[in-house]
Amino acid sequence: MATDTESDFKSLFESSDNTRSPERGDVLSGRVLALDPQGMIVDLGLKRDAVVPRSEVEKLAEEGMDFQVGQEVSVVVIQTQDKDGNLLASVNQARQQQDWLTAEQLQATGEVWEGVVTGHNRGGLIVQFGEIRAFVPASHLTDLPRGIPENERPSRLATLVGHRMGFKVIEVDRQRQRLVLSQRNAQKEYREKQKGKLLGDLVEGQVRKGVVTGLRDFGAFVDLGGADGLIHISELAWRRVKHPGEVLTVGQEVEVEVLKIDQDGKRIGLSLKRRQPDPWSRVTSRFQVGQIVTGTVTRVASFGAFVDLGEGIEGLLHSSQLVGQPPVEEGSQVSVRILSVEPERQRVGLSLKLNEGEKAQDETADNLPEETGLSVEEE
Repeated sequence: MATDTESDFKSLFESSDNTRSPERGDVLSGRVLALDPQGMIVDLGLKRDAVVPRSEVEKLAEEGMDFQVGQEVSVVVIQTQDKDGNLLASVNQARQQQDWLTAEQLQATGEVWEGVVTGHNRGGLIVQFGEIRAFVPASHLTDLPRGIPENERPSRLATLVGHRMGFKVIEVDRQRQRLVLSQRNAQKEYREKQKGKLLGDLVEGQVRKGVVTGLRDFGAFVDLGGADGLIHISELAWRRVKHPGEVLTVGQEVEVEVLKIDQDGKRIGLSLKRRQPDPWSRVTSRFQVGQIVTGTVTRVASFGAFVDLGEGIEGLLHSSQLVGQPPVEEGSQVSVRILSVEPERQRVGLSLKLNEGEKAQDETADNLPEETGLSVEEE
């Protein structure tokens, strides 16, 4: 009859015999037993403890990851037995394994993942996905204009480093250590999400920084951090602007003021000119009635001609002041007399009649629509 001691020994032997030996690539969990000159000793509940090399522990410490005795950690077996008989393991590779699992889940669900661009090469952008370096091909970037010259691509890609973007996982290949992301596939969904969040944070009158993403005849689009706002052409500068390209370029960083927020239409109105000094605030110190100045004709309308007097101020030569005078053309230089200065209405009345003996009557106030300053449109 077996003694209690013999039974205990037999049970222990059978249980140890049934324990599967760890293999290279296994992901195991354990508890930190000690930190010594060799590295970190981890109890995995096996016959032998695992050793995480000191070089890896120090590298992880530089990244802000510290370990304490008793702490639970996950490791990957990288060598079942080294020359000293140790079972070598890696915390870093375990973290990578988890990142690959996360990437596979994101690819399966189609969920948008948000990350920061850490670098670039000739083919696209590099994004740090946990412990994995992911790649975003240039063809899958919406923030990179199509058709740009090959020699300009590196500088354009460099401007995107440090930016936070939304991506979708489109390829996961653990064997080749290849993880590919797409900004283009995520763009619509990501920007809708960001726009909703941004609209909740914005306040009219707020000043924000953004990047110009597009130019149209009617204005410029500015990315405020995941959502675009529009600077209408009339809000680009105090002077008259024919096309936004006169003032801005795509990729330029700008500081803008929030003019209007349309929560229902999810539209954001912005102004660039209101971040500049208002030239009408000192117009009376620049111009006095009777003063003769030189300007450039910017536009000819049925009711008169607009003249650029510099620093964002336009005056109006009413049609009554052009009677009997040589015709004026857009772009021509003219000498004019100041008839009136109305800063509160953003109006300066002008006359081509320079002889003080000639009668020069300002008829603009009586014969023009209420808005005859910088915002007037051709009738």
